[in-house]
Amino acid sequence: MSTKQDVVIVGAGVVGLSIAISILDSKPGLKVTVIDKEVKLGAHASGKNSGVLHAGFYYSPDSLKAKFCRDGNFRLKELCRKHSIPILATGKVVVARDESENSRLDNLFDRGTKNGVELALLSSGELKRIEPLAITHERFLWSPNTAVSDPFLVLDAMRKELSDRGGVITLNEKVRLERNELDYSVPGYSAKVVVNAAGAQADRIARKVGLAQEYAMVPFMGVYRAVEEKFLPLRRLVYPVPHPINPFLGVHFTITLNGKIKIGPTAIPIFGREQYSPLSGWSISDMYQAVKASYGLIKGEAHDFSEIVKGELPKLREKSLVKESATLVPDAANVTKWSKRPPGIRSQLVNMVTKELEQDFVIEVSGNSVHVLNSVSPGWTSSIPFGQWIAVNHILPKL
Repeated sequence: MSTKQDVVIVGAGVVGLSIAISILDSKPGLKVTVIDKEVKLGAHASGKNSGVLHAGFYYSPDSLKAKFCRDGNFRLKELCRKHSIPILATGKVVVARDESENSRLDNLFDRGTKNGVELALLSSGELKRIEPLAITHERFLWSPNTAVSDPFLVLDAMRKELSDRGGVITLNEKVRLERNELDYSVPGYSAKVVVNAAGAQADRIARKVGLAQEYAMVPFMGVYRAVEEKFLPLRRLVYPVPHPINPFLGVHFTITLNGKIKIGPTAIPIFGREQYSPLSGWSISDMYQAVKASYGLIKGEAHDFSEIVKGELPKLREKSLVKESATLVPDAANVTKWSKRPPGIRSQLVNMVTKELEQDFVIEVSGNSVHVLNSVSPGWTSSIPFGQWIAVNHILPKL
């Protein structure tokens, strides 16, 4: 017998939980259940991200990422303060390594200004005052609102917020969608609206009911190294200027709540969306999707996929990763006590029609179902206003 619900949400990450909270804020008393295949919260991107609260200056002003990242930064800080979750108000410097990167700082600054982000474009002489260990070519970008917190504590706070509103989370439940003419359902539940917010698995769930056919997925593994803060006493996060074509932020320095300095991540194409080790976490279906998506990128002109592979594979070696990071903070080259950190995976949606990586969040609506595709970085930072926007615009009108 099916359990009657108003809304069933597949995926108990930050986006799924935020959607559920927003629904119940607007219409208290509704029956909302969030289901997830894992036995605990945060098994994937929502728990394995770097914990950086991005300010919102990387993203095109007309994108959903720009729309939600800046406000998400402040909303997430409010949640942290409410639940006494620590926040490191580090700020971030984006430094240039040569003249070409120096000129691209203007583009970042212009984007940030259009997105309403507090930024300063400063001369190299100011860098020693803000981050003495970093170096730059002529100028750098200072983002005072970039910060760091704990993804697991944030997830737990969202769990409490949802529970206080009467929402339910059901874990360790395998999920699939079924299609009946124009409507969709989750076996075992009778729901007015079904939401697919399954992160790296969202496109697969959608594809099995005939949606998202124009997409394939290629996962990228992020490898990190870390050292005690006393060996490399950074005050700020230090990032390079992003590559002009390939959509990753490059090897950078982050600071953790437990006093570590991290370098990374890499962006190495892999086969599995959950492949945290070489021999597990992938399937034939994952491999097919990754090969298909990679082929699309190779055939397309928007990205240099071969350059990504050639540039990222050497960084699996600690020596190469440290060498890359030392172009931002030279003292990193003198550190000898680096330790491995758990990897993360960014599963990136590829549009097989345009043969490009999708650079924005993607929403697909069909019948009584809403599918949240490509909710990659800054998905964590953006999650609260993004989830509210999905609820108000795509879910509540169906109830």
